[in-house]
Amino acid sequence: MTGYWPDTQRRRQIWSLALPIMAGMISQSILNIVDTWMVSHLGSHALAAVGMASNTNYLASAAVIGLGAGVQAMVARRRGENNVTEMALPLNTGLLIALIMAIPLFLVFFFSAKPLMAFLIDDPQVTPLAADYFAIRIAGLFALGMNFSFRGYWNGINRSTVYMRTLIVMHVVNIILSYGLIFGAFGLPELGVVGAGLGTTLALYLASILYLIQCWLFSRNAGFLRAWPGWRQIKDTLQLALPNSIQQVFFAGGLTTLFWIIAQVGTNELAIGHVLITIILFLILPAMGLGMAATSLVSQSLGRSEPNDAYLWGVNITLLGMLFLWLVALPLVVMPDQVLSLFFQEPALIALARAPLQITGLFIGLDACGIILSQALLGAGASRSVMKISILLQWGFFIPAAFLVGPYLGLGLLGIWICQLLQRLLQAIIMAYQWRAGRWATIRI
Repeated sequence: MTGYWPDTQRRRQIWSLALPIMAGMISQSILNIVDTWMVSHLGSHALAAVGMASNTNYLASAAVIGLGAGVQAMVARRRGENNVTEMALPLNTGLLIALIMAIPLFLVFFFSAKPLMAFLIDDPQVTPLAADYFAIRIAGLFALGMNFSFRGYWNGINRSTVYMRTLIVMHVVNIILSYGLIFGAFGLPELGVVGAGLGTTLALYLASILYLIQCWLFSRNAGFLRAWPGWRQIKDTLQLALPNSIQQVFFAGGLTTLFWIIAQVGTNELAIGHVLITIILFLILPAMGLGMAATSLVSQSLGRSEPNDAYLWGVNITLLGMLFLWLVALPLVVMPDQVLSLFFQEPALIALARAPLQITGLFIGLDACGIILSQALLGAGASRSVMKISILLQWGFFIPAAFLVGPYLGLGLLGIWICQLLQRLLQAIIMAYQWRAGRWATIRI
């Protein structure tokens, strides 16, 4: 295989690993869209509250989320080395670190929910709703950290179907619980916005239990929970995972700051921004799934001492992902009003959201390039480079530019979205350069 476009055999290998990951992640995004749709029936104040609180919850949990990529890269490297009796040792370490990190994060954010939401939202009708939702979601932090470590393990050993089916079960339960707790259906109490958060938190803990059972049944021979991680294992895992965790924290902080910037433009813009970000997160899921496949395939090739094969996996998967995302996003460009009418009934809101949505569809392929190559670099162990590039582009360029053109210069939501487009373009170019340079091939993990 010498071409950059993958042949049939490599495409089959890519899709066999990526499709279950994508299916599980798409179920996550469908859940987010369904939650948004259900909460939208409670009014624009509830929608704005959940939008701000959800992204702040992402900020609070970003550090433990970042452990998943580190666990996956290390597990995949052990698999590439054919070290089958130690494949689950990085999972043990990831679970321990996740639990230790979750304790102080939970205490800080749970007890600061009200003042934090009051700082972020200057609307007395939205702030208490956001604080209640955020407090109940942060209680799921322990389960979230464990779930991402479990995900990294199953994807790292090329058994992504386990991740897929567990996540789908979790989301089905989440939808049922959230609907019942929001509207008082199925004999459950009617809790409104709080019910949406409680349903999600309970479903996260269900997934943790399911993952634990499956690992206990099928991964004991690979070292699952057979020994406490030593200091060297913890240190090695932190060296790989900590840059990704820091990157996730800054990304989540940037997303929360973006919502704060949009809130300075107006409450309607904040509600629209929540819907647009939800749609974007849905669209990039194929790229995330392909990127996670790249993490495993690149790391496994390097474990076999085949850097040229690792390089081709990165290029193959990136080209495949860019084409796929542009095809998926085509409806956003040609029929934006129909898409937006699923979330908004007011013509003025649809008109305000139309151009940003079309921009998203036109340039989503750039997101695919940046995301997939970032994940490929993580599989190679270049987590520090990915962290530096991501933080610099987001905080050194996008966040200041968004504030300047949005609330300060008065260009509103459209100006903010154009700045986001420029950030995607720069990230795609820089990640492509990093991958082509090939310095990642000498990293040992």
